[in-house]
Amino acid sequence: MPNIMALILLIGLSLVAALYALFTQKTLSAVIASGIISLSASIIFLIYGAPDVAMTEATIGAGLTTVVFLYAMKQTKRGDDD
Repeated sequence: MPNIMALILLIGLSLVAALYALFTQKTLSAVIASGIISLSASIIFLIYGAPDVAMTEATIGAGLTTVVFLYAMKQTKRGDDD
């Protein structure tokens, strides 16, 4: 049985990060918040016993997607505050 308190904490973190990404004016902060959402989702997958899905989510969702967004922001000169 998964640890309920850990799941509540991770879900709360995901909700706070999602709301922050939705309402922030800074693109960089929104990208980092989306990476936090993906990382917490991968931890939830790990808690529920799906290590293959957790590793895929952490690698692609939190890692590669965040790096691609940051690279695109740098290339379009939008890495500063919009």
